[in-house]
Amino acid sequence: MARDQAFLVVVRFKRNRLRSVEDLTAELSELTRSAGGRIVGHVTANIDRPTPDLFIARGKLFEIREQAERNGANLLIFNVDLSAVQGRNIEQATGLRAVDRTGIILDIFARRAQSHAGRLQVELAQLNYLLPRLIGHGVIMSRLGGGIGTRGPGEQKLEVDRRKIRERIVRLKGELDKLKIHQRVVRSSRKRKDFSVVALIGYTNAGKTTLLNELTGAAALVEDKFFATLDPTTRVLHNKGGTKILVTDTVGFLRDLPHTLIESFRATLEEVTEADVLVHVLDIADSACEQHYGSVGKVLEDLNAIDRPTILALNKVDLLDDHAIHKISEQFPDGILISAQRRTSLDCLVDRILARVKEIKTAHNAESFHRAHQ
Repeated sequence: MARDQAFLVVVRFKRNRLRSVEDLTAELSELTRSAGGRIVGHVTANIDRPTPDLFIARGKLFEIREQAERNGANLLIFNVDLSAVQGRNIEQATGLRAVDRTGIILDIFARRAQSHAGRLQVELAQLNYLLPRLIGHGVIMSRLGGGIGTRGPGEQKLEVDRRKIRERIVRLKGELDKLKIHQRVVRSSRKRKDFSVVALIGYTNAGKTTLLNELTGAAALVEDKFFATLDPTTRVLHNKGGTKILVTDTVGFLRDLPHTLIESFRATLEEVTEADVLVHVLDIADSACEQHYGSVGKVLEDLNAIDRPTILALNKVDLLDDHAIHKISEQFPDGILISAQRRTSLDCLVDRILARVKEIKTAHNAESFHRAHQ
């Protein structure tokens, strides 16, 4: 299939000064690249508030249509979420497919899902996303033509009525509930065998999989793309003390991670909420690392996991000069400066993990002893 020729529409609210146009454009560009699209141009739309019919001003949309046609685009990709009405109106006004932020993220997830659990969760997220976008007894027909934003459960499943899609959602939730029960049995078995679990978390493309490989000797796929890891990978952390520790690589977080995904991926995200220790891997070579740090915190809040014991690993220190390292150290004084790729200070990170696991075990044993003698 020929690659989609994507024209990017970067919407920026005038009141939002936390993120620059450059950062917003870079993120949308990376999402598009990870979805397999070819970027042929982009435009910025500064707005006070979205309009109910098109999200952006009609005159701006016509300008976008002209530029997109001039550049040979067959697809518009927005960095915001569009309602069903807005998406349909944009497509009718421009004659081009329109994909919003959640749509392109779902497309990437569909490409990455390898396990049965991953595919179930992706399908659930897609159906929840598509349900309000149904028109009459069918779906927006451009969604069935192939390309970015069309990858999903399949034409046969999508060309059914709302009732059947709702029934499929119920069945998927039932299957995922069974999966959660199985995962809890696995976690209980690990605890009986005295294994502690460390989950690697962080913004997408922060270097979590590289760190997993270097800490455990795993050979998990490493790609310079958003959401290269979707299905969790768990390996044993070999250490001199012989402490039983499992390290799990988890799906990357993202700014304003769509609620649809968080709800659909509860089974996978339980690896985060049930871990004994979290290692937050932060790419300090990224100019937006402070915003990424905050975004990860926001997702942890949504998961009710903000209070989990956490170690901050400041990754890619090898890409910074001395001045930048000093500045980062002041900004994140509790973090450990590492380079997963060059194995810099990984021994220090392992020592910190072992110490934290020991603290937790000691506190747990003391609590169990206290309860037994009450």
